[in-house]
Amino acid sequence: QVQLVESGGGLAQAGGSLRLSCAASRRTFSSLTMAWFRQAPGKEREFVTASTWSGGQIDYADSVKGRFTISIDNAKNTVYLQMNSLKPEDTAVYYCAARYGSTWRSLGAYPYWGQGTQVTVSS
Repeated sequence: QVQLVESGGGLAQAGGSLRLSCAASRRTFSSLTMAWFRQAPGKEREFVTASTWSGGQIDYADSVKGRFTISIDNAKNTVYLQMNSLKPEDTAVYYCAARYGSTWRSLGAYPYWGQGTQVTVSS
């Protein structure tokens, strides 16, 4: 079992920044891939980014490439999503997710999910 707890959501202005955190609990992390997904009102949940725990394999959705950065602090067992140059269309509930194995963009590939944190970007 992997337990995930997100924090750091909130309100930001367009062009601003926010950092999300996801604290993970597990005995071993080396084979985990961590990901962020988001779900805007009335839309399906979509892939944002994923990284293997080592950081050796990282993937970004085109919509956030160059603006968002995923990182992992091994000492704190925490995954971060640094979001810069925010746009109103980034408004969504952001979810942290985990799976064993390589990075994957499919929701169904991730059995472990956090509760979500709201990000709202005003224009």
